[in-house]
Amino acid sequence: MASRPGRAGTDAQAINLSSRSTRVYRDLDLFFKKKGTNSDVNKVEDIQAVKRSIRNLVLLNEHEKPFHPEIASGVRGMLFENMTPIVGNILARKVEDVINNFEPRARLESVRAIPDFDNNRYEISISFFVVNTPTELVDMSIMLERIR
Repeated sequence: MASRPGRAGTDAQAINLSSRSTRVYRDLDLFFKKKGTNSDVNKVEDIQAVKRSIRNLVLLNEHEKPFHPEIASGVRGMLFENMTPIVGNILARKVEDVINNFEPRARLESVRAIPDFDNNRYEISISFFVVNTPTELVDMSIMLERIR
């Protein structure tokens, strides 16, 4: 399917080099590193873009996202509670909710909150499939700890 000349930026087929009709997910690199060839900002694609988005959603507090105060996980407030298995389950549930509600590119498989009692922090282990690549299970972990 050929795209029309004026719609090259919005047509999924125009930006995808494969013959299948899958979308390529692209986001800006939030470290704002320059490309080597010009002074443009790097982009992250596909699995890396979805992983960055999930990490940002998990670490987002209420009212931190302009014009969308409802997008937040609320896990930072739970970090000041006593470390118990119940708090770990609540943290895992909050992470599941924010990913299921606000990241349509990921199909969540499991979320575990593993307490690290010695360092007073939680390791959040997330397993998911990216919608475009349903055969590749992606594992990532995020460390949550108090900053005060």
